Amino acid sequence: MADPGFACCTPLTGTAMSSEQAEQVAPLLKALADPVRLRLVSLIASADGREACVCDLNEAFDLTQATISHHLKVLHSAGILDREKRGVWVYYAVRAEALTAVANLFTSPALAGADA
Repeated sequence: MADPGFACCTPLTGTAMSSEQAEQVAPLLKALADPVRLRLVSLIASADGREACVCDLNEAFDLTQATISHHLKVLHSAGILDREKRGVWVYYAVRAEALTAVANLFTSPALAGADA
């Protein structure tokens, strides 16, 4: 997996994003744009220890194990999740820097006082 370059970008409302920056950020946003994947990230991020076993994630959805595994693979490939195999199970953890990168895209010092 290539480094997604999470620290690459200034907020969208700052200076204009370069083509290269947009190319780096688009897969991250695309991976999060699916409701199942967004919920998976939320479930993992809110789990005890900030990690979850795939066996527990399967129970939270009315989807096949193969479908959940596909969504987890997309999130891992985008650099949003880390994974670790322990015995027969795989555990997933959210990469904090990925969520920080998304948050930073939508953080604007100019807008912070706009509602005041």
